[in-house]
Amino acid sequence: MDDGICHIKAEYLIPRVVEKPVERDEQPKNGGNDGVATEAKENEASSEPPEKKGRFEGTPDDEQDQKQKRDKKKKNRGQNKGRQLPFKENDALRLCKSLLDGSVLQEGEGKKCANANCRFSHDLDKFLQLKPKDIDGKCYIYSTKGYCNFGVTCRFAGAHLDENKRNIYPADYKADNAMLVSTWLSSDLQHILRKKKYNFNKSTKIVDKFEKLQQEEKSDKAKAEEPATNENKDGDEKSLPADESKPTGPITDEDLIKLRSSERKRIDFRDKLYLSPLTTVGNLPFRRICKEYGVDITCGEMACAIPIINGAIQEWALTKRHASEDLFGVQLCGHKPKLVTYAAQIIAEKADIDFIDLNIGCPIDLIFNQGGGSALLRRQNVLQVMVQSCSRVLADYGKEFTVKTRMGIYNNKLIAHEIVPKFEEWGASLITVHGRTKEQRYTKRADWEYLQRCAAQTISVPVYGNGDIFCYNDYENIREKCPNIAGVMVGRGALIKPWLFREIKERKNLDPPSSERFEMLRRFVNYGLEHWGSDTKGVETTRRFLLEWQSFLYRYVPYGLLERPPQRINERPEAYRGRDDLETLMASPNCNDWVKLSEMLLGPVPEGFNFIPKHKANAY
Repeated sequence: MDDGICHIKAEYLIPRVVEKPVERDEQPKNGGNDGVATEAKENEASSEPPEKKGRFEGTPDDEQDQKQKRDKKKKNRGQNKGRQLPFKENDALRLCKSLLDGSVLQEGEGKKCANANCRFSHDLDKFLQLKPKDIDGKCYIYSTKGYCNFGVTCRFAGAHLDENKRNIYPADYKADNAMLVSTWLSSDLQHILRKKKYNFNKSTKIVDKFEKLQQEEKSDKAKAEEPATNENKDGDEKSLPADESKPTGPITDEDLIKLRSSERKRIDFRDKLYLSPLTTVGNLPFRRICKEYGVDITCGEMACAIPIINGAIQEWALTKRHASEDLFGVQLCGHKPKLVTYAAQIIAEKADIDFIDLNIGCPIDLIFNQGGGSALLRRQNVLQVMVQSCSRVLADYGKEFTVKTRMGIYNNKLIAHEIVPKFEEWGASLITVHGRTKEQRYTKRADWEYLQRCAAQTISVPVYGNGDIFCYNDYENIREKCPNIAGVMVGRGALIKPWLFREIKERKNLDPPSSERFEMLRRFVNYGLEHWGSDTKGVETTRRFLLEWQSFLYRYVPYGLLERPPQRINERPEAYRGRDDLETLMASPNCNDWVKLSEMLLGPVPEGFNFIPKHKANAY
């Protein structure tokens, strides 16, 4: 029975407390807070905003304006779009990199700051006075690398400072101010990209070639639909001869790029577990956790083509690969073939990747309205040139080009089964289909019967399915019912229980205790400090992404508490308590409890810290 409820054993359920409703004329006893809470409850109970209660008094134009505002409000539901970063550090309170080694520079040794316009602090004593208290524990970077690049700014600096507050280095240390984890974007490359001086001639020629061929094909088709006749001298009609020079089958481009077989080592994508590209939470530390649990293919968060071409540091950070990721790709999003092809070329040339994936499924309005993401499904001429060009460019570098799409845009018009064979013809090496439409976003159940139909349309290119994989049983049922599916991609299931990959490979359902799950969080924090830094900014960035992940992790219900195992991804549990206090804390839907978890690993939050989750509601 699928009632949408995750049934918990009776002994773990928390009894419901029915509160007496507050009368409208009853005033709160202790002032503003209760008044705000009461008003919020009243607003929640009403189907309309408070200003719309009762009869509307105003002109028809005013009423129309109010209706538009309500429609806009409904459209924006589900996301906290106005939220700000939980913590922003003042640049004036951040220490200049030239002073990271500590008091040794106060004595005239070492190098001075060469930037006359440096916006960071150069007062070491003042910085040390204002610096927050160190976090208890060892410095992960120091224990891993033998020294810490963040020196006196490190929040674990006590582990690697001598009695004179100088940073400790090993005897064989070579001066290097680079971060432990850096992006592929060097300052020289960034300068070239910002000055628009990067050589994209290869991509330009290939895109122009495919656009020209597409125009010729359209022209030939238009001529074929017209009465194509010639009158001979006797007045008889005869058909024009067909153009025998036009190629048939997939278009080749040997005149532009000569494929080198030695570089064309194909990736075997079949029968692998694929971690979906996940915006915000699919960061490098999270992918490291998933690799430890057995995932085979990892892909970076969606990167937009234009910021990549313009040398944006934040976007290039999404191309960073960890050594444990043995099959890694970057996902690109864009709305113009030339821009996406440019981005694919430069990533193939400068970053360490195995494949590039094209996002044809993003349902976000900002991307969709620009013509990217799932909007490409209704711009198939643009999509054709984009896939053909990118696959040809990447072939010259020995890289694969893959695509990820949805069943369609509208619920009543599924088109993936029609376009999947076109992807194969255009040169894609792997096709992933999400079992929902753009309209559905992440609600409703994924349609695996339709995904099986899509997979049957290709000849040699593998087709992966995506949607609702949450336990070992889900995986087994899908592989049995959908024999044409070459593999599965896992998204939300991995966010809620990243040990899902281990469950599938060990062919059993796991029930990790709260202590084991807490150690997983500790590893994530260590990887985050290594990736984002161990100074105050890095610590708070790590905390932020830990809290974003916890907004998914809390949805996991321990296997031993289930009355009808296993848990399904669309089932919402009633309030329950865990088998110990830590398990109860981990199951809390309250953001404040998530912050408590973070403080157990990263120390107290700074003054003014305020975390608001990305989504107001969860898509169960």
